[in-house]
Amino acid sequence: MLSKVFSAGILGLEAQIIEIEVNVDFGLRRFEIVGLADKAVEESKERVATAIESSGFKSPHSKPIKVLVSLAPADLKKEGSLYDLPIALGYLLASGEIKFNPERKIILGELGLDGKLKPIKGAISFSLLSKEKGFSEIVLPKENAKEAALIEGVKVIGVKNLREAILYLEGKIEILPEKVDLKTIIQQKKENLEELDYIKGQEFAKRALEISAAGNHHLLMIGPPGAGKTLLAKALSKILPPLSFEEILEVTKIYSIAGLLPKDSPLIFERPFRSPHHTASEVALIGGGNPPRPGEITLAHRGVLFLDEFPEFHRDVLESLRQPLEERKITISRARHSLSFPASFTLVAAANPCPCGNFGNPEKECHCSFSQIQKYQRKLSGPLIDRFDIFVNVPPLKYEKLASKESSGWAEKVKERVQKAREIQKIRFGKEKTNSEMNLAEIKKYCQIDRESENLLKKYVDSGKLTARGYHRVLKVARTIADLEGLEKISFENICEALNYRQREI
Repeated sequence: MLSKVFSAGILGLEAQIIEIEVNVDFGLRRFEIVGLADKAVEESKERVATAIESSGFKSPHSKPIKVLVSLAPADLKKEGSLYDLPIALGYLLASGEIKFNPERKIILGELGLDGKLKPIKGAISFSLLSKEKGFSEIVLPKENAKEAALIEGVKVIGVKNLREAILYLEGKIEILPEKVDLKTIIQQKKENLEELDYIKGQEFAKRALEISAAGNHHLLMIGPPGAGKTLLAKALSKILPPLSFEEILEVTKIYSIAGLLPKDSPLIFERPFRSPHHTASEVALIGGGNPPRPGEITLAHRGVLFLDEFPEFHRDVLESLRQPLEERKITISRARHSLSFPASFTLVAAANPCPCGNFGNPEKECHCSFSQIQKYQRKLSGPLIDRFDIFVNVPPLKYEKLASKESSGWAEKVKERVQKAREIQKIRFGKEKTNSEMNLAEIKKYCQIDRESENLLKKYVDSGKLTARGYHRVLKVARTIADLEGLEKISFENICEALNYRQREI
């Protein structure tokens, strides 16, 4: 007897419908799964058989039958253990032990040997797929129900075990669809910015953070160890505008598929802050593998990617950032398919002026040789560095600043100004877009400057101090500074300040 149930799988960051056909016939005892299944799916035969028996039904191993499970489309690689529940239900349906209508239902879940369901990854993606394809409901583990219920218009049924799923599908028990009050959840989530008010000194760097947050500009900080570069980078993620509802779902979807969603919350409310170690590989940073998985730049989507000890990263790893920094996405090509992962993040990099960190420090002696300094600083040059919009030098703090107990309310004021600047940009572009993302046509349209500013920029370009890319980045930063001041046109002072953030001391 033949049965068909519907499930789903993940390809990159997108979900796709998987049809599970199960045929049960008399013959030599055999349980086979076809359809380009990986090892985890192959092993589901034993999990499913034992879970069925633990739930009070006859195991396929206890009968003289052959069971063939086909996963379609056959040319798409199936991986993971989320097909356990639909395979078990498909077998019981084909063998005649249970009866229910599987049409317009997406079924997912990993089974334990005792029949209990374990949580899966990507529940929100499957819920979106269910709505997009017109399925009436989705049945999945209870732990994933709140996450799946974030998508309005989808009937989400959370079940604890195989037996409960069967009783519900046969209409013998009633399970109320999961409901989530998004407005209440979002309103209850409030950020605490008080700790940021105690970041002492570094007024120049704080101003750079404000500009970076307002226009989503990439930032490079250079300074000795202990000057506060890491603390400043973390502060940037806090002063960024709150995520919109669409962005919340976008980021939550990424973290759900990566299996990094917090257990106590079905949503990611705060902008991501990712800080990979400098030993991270190219695949770990940009994504890849087989099958391709999102890397740190995708996990930092809509947030901040902080690369501390920037020159210590392997050169190939840093060079791989050049494309996503420009295109705000990363495309990973393989022989069978090509996948694109979103990567719209703000890059913040921190570096010491030399290996020991004391080069140029009047208070401490640098112990590095000239060749060591040259080799170290050479890593901070080239096309990648030219893609940063803002350079800022972070000097060591004096005791008077460090020991100050005053709270200035800096973070709250900056966050408000950043929010206003972002709203100006949203009106300007007619969508969620920042100044750093402007193309050449938009730069020409929105970054018009006076004759005095033109003459100043001409001197910088003709002298070789600014590349063509650097010239356009100065205009973008100047546009953001003007937005922060509420100016319709870019002033000469805005250009001067933007140029000031293109200077590096090393």
